[in-house]
Amino acid sequence: MPIGKHQVTVELPIEEVWEFVKDMDNWAPLVPGYIRHEKITERQSMWIFKEDVGIFKKKVELMVKINQWIEPTKVTFSLKGINENLVGEGYFEAEALSGTKTKMTGCLEMVAVGAMAPVVNAVLKNSLLKTGEELTASIASALHKRKAAR
Repeated sequence: MPIGKHQVTVELPIEEVWEFVKDMDNWAPLVPGYIRHEKITERQSMWIFKEDVGIFKKKVELMVKINQWIEPTKVTFSLKGINENLVGEGYFEAEALSGTKTKMTGCLEMVAVGAMAPVVNAVLKNSLLKTGEELTASIASALHKRKAAR
């Protein structure tokens, strides 16, 4: 299964990181290619974003389900394609390194199924690395901006 995983350290206590990531409305807009998302329930939402597939741009719609909120360290979720044959899962994990420093890990795994799966999975292998890095870095940046605004 193609995977994108990235770690970053933020100069914030783990509780402040948790306050941000526990609400998907804070981090859904940070997904690369984000168009919009809609909360259906507290644990389920639909995300729409555009993905570069070679020279083409493709609109992807996913159903995202929060599987676990483990305060203050982890949010796990699963994904299912609405307009594409995709399934996946991911997580955000926080580890307190000190009272004022937290290591964040973002991970996203997705796999295509169906006739085009080999081609799509080859593209996903490269794009998920970039997406995982960009999303985790964007969350860290948003956290630092919140800190600076106080």
